[in-house]
Amino acid sequence: MNATRHGGSLLRIGELSRRVDVTPDTLRAWERRYGLLKPQRTDGGFRLYSEADEARVLAMKGLVAGGIAPAQAAARALADDAAAATGRASSDPIADLRRALEGFDESAAHDAIDRVMGTLSVDSVLLHVVLPYLRDVGDRWVRGEISVAQEHFACGVLRSRLLARGRGWDAGNGPRALLACAPDEVHDLPLICLGLALRERGWRITLLGADTPIETLIGAAQSISPDICVVASVFPENLTSRVAELRRLSHAVPLVLAGPGADGGLARATGARFAQGDPVAVATRLTNEQITPLAQEAS
Repeated sequence: MNATRHGGSLLRIGELSRRVDVTPDTLRAWERRYGLLKPQRTDGGFRLYSEADEARVLAMKGLVAGGIAPAQAAARALADDAAAATGRASSDPIADLRRALEGFDESAAHDAIDRVMGTLSVDSVLLHVVLPYLRDVGDRWVRGEISVAQEHFACGVLRSRLLARGRGWDAGNGPRALLACAPDEVHDLPLICLGLALRERGWRITLLGADTPIETLIGAAQSISPDICVVASVFPENLTSRVAELRRLSHAVPLVLAGPGADGGLARATGARFAQGDPVAVATRLTNEQITPLAQEAS
């Protein structure tokens, strides 16, 4: 076996699986979803895993057995590994993020976000940190457990960091997606998450953001000729009151309706497609389909 930087041996996935008592399929899933494993590759393309990989798997396995959600367990195992490498004490980065955002501590919030983004893939950050946190914030705001100020502060910090992560996301040669919230719709964070997920799959992104007039979208579509235009809304009335305008938009560009305010019936009425699911699922579907003809979608 080849030696690692730390003096240990490199393992094939079968041997790693035997040592940690975790199936190869689960190990591959943890590597793909959370970036938990960091294999080296042989000239023949085989993955080889180190003792550090083994330690992170065992740490995550123990955390999951203790009742911690897999994404949070992976983040903690990766954070502990990074802390051990630098000699710093570690803590739960997701809990740190929530505590900082709701405590109006912007510096600590950025530190927590740095740790999460530095250890998890973009999809994992969206699926297991950002989107669950946004749902939780919304639910607790409705119950009166957090203030409007806390909700606005948290969303503002997250928006700034997600947009920073998307800097330059219109570059490249992939298909272009024009993204906008429906008129009167101000909840743009899920749309930004969709943009990041699409970018991870090679798309170029043009984001118009919250409360975008349909005429503005038509003009933008005519100017940049995107492969798709996604219009998102949390509330149905922002879409149902504009069926004629959306139909005009769908004549100018392949249109996708997304968010809780959209449904299949509205999509059919406007000549659009309905994208159901979280932003990562929607990005995966759109990428796999690469613009299914509308007639097929409606059938």
